[in-house]
Amino acid sequence: MLVIGNIKSINGLIVDVLTTVVDKPLINTVLYLDEFPEVMLQIIGYSDKNIARCLNLSGSSKVYKGAKIFSSEKGLSIPVGDEIIGHVFDSLGRSIDVRPDEFKNSTFVDVFTEIKPDRKYRTNNNDIVETGIKVIDFLTPFVKGRKIGIIGGAGVGKTVLTTEIMHNIGNKKDNLTYFVGIGERMREGHELFNTLKEEKLLESTVMYLGQMNENAALRSIVGPTAARSARYFRDKKKKDILFFIDNIYRHVQANNELSSMIGEMPAEGGYQPSMYSDLKKLMEQLDSNDNGAITTVQSVFIPSDDLSDPAVVEISQQLDAVIVLSRAVFESGVLPAVDLLQTNSSLITEEIVGKEHYDLVGRVKAILQKYESLKGIIAVIGESELSQRDRDDYHLAQKLIKYFTQSMFVTQDLNGAPGEYVSREDNLKAIKSLLDSGTGNESTSQQ
Repeated sequence: MLVIGNIKSINGLIVDVLTTVVDKPLINTVLYLDEFPEVMLQIIGYSDKNIARCLNLSGSSKVYKGAKIFSSEKGLSIPVGDEIIGHVFDSLGRSIDVRPDEFKNSTFVDVFTEIKPDRKYRTNNNDIVETGIKVIDFLTPFVKGRKIGIIGGAGVGKTVLTTEIMHNIGNKKDNLTYFVGIGERMREGHELFNTLKEEKLLESTVMYLGQMNENAALRSIVGPTAARSARYFRDKKKKDILFFIDNIYRHVQANNELSSMIGEMPAEGGYQPSMYSDLKKLMEQLDSNDNGAITTVQSVFIPSDDLSDPAVVEISQQLDAVIVLSRAVFESGVLPAVDLLQTNSSLITEEIVGKEHYDLVGRVKAILQKYESLKGIIAVIGESELSQRDRDDYHLAQKLIKYFTQSMFVTQDLNGAPGEYVSREDNLKAIKSLLDSGTGNESTSQQ
């Protein structure tokens, strides 16, 4: 390895290296300390022509001013190939559940190799992926190759809903599932690993974890690391990928911490000025092409339950569909706690879901909107003062809300309620029957 210079300054995870060679290492090159080769520094830019600004990926305290730095002359390499399926990796592509040297003979790829996204959708980009979850398949149907967000505050069921989706669609033929934990608890990663193992889903799943106890550098790169691995399977193995991220907000948060260390002036809401480009860079890596589709499901934490938070707004704008989980709905005992009016999808079009489905969504939204208006009136004058038509619509909305409640397979061991799976066809029939009944008195077998 080539000696390229010495450490000039250290600020948290940001390390400036004074280069002394004519041919400067490229951005994203991995550097090492002379005495401690386990310490990894990644070049993220040049503050001037001789100062390489680096991330201390290992977070090691062994770095010190004046330390001699070597260049690996390559970027961050991770193992890929069929042998990684069923295993758990950290942000640097090192195995967590088995010895890392298990993959020493694997194919390796560079995480940060620039790959231009394919701007063209595949010809079958309107393929709908059935989840078996009534409210999702109706209001925000999954379309292969698109991006779906599950937005909610702490403790309203984002992880449970994400895990249920993995349970219901992760075993579809020829699918490969990725789960990426960003800034989440170690306990949750352990529980998910065991759940997938018990359900025999681990054999078609790859997990990457950058957990909340790890430094901001590792949390910021676990998403791109997993995305690079998924693109290998899409392009070389021609696999369709289901890519779950829990939690994309923590990706923004990690980059914000790094931005503060660099000394950048914060933008709106206290976030980093590069928030849009940070998100866009990751989202563009999760694209689809003629080899296969990468369908992403991203849970999004809402700070203080504020949907207008700049990071939440920015993330939402880059998604095709948004499932909003409400604390008020959760506290009312309705599960999954989906806010039926705030939840929306740009994929609800006649071309994608068909005319019947499109029309039913319009009718349901209209009834629910009226229900919200009537609740305020009833609180003042009482239900008995409403017209018969308004009372019928009010009770119909209540029937619809009750219909969309559903027991989850992943919680049946906790609450004893058996999980439900409802096909898209049966779901539409039941909703149409409710709407056509006027008052919702017609019984359905789906509840």
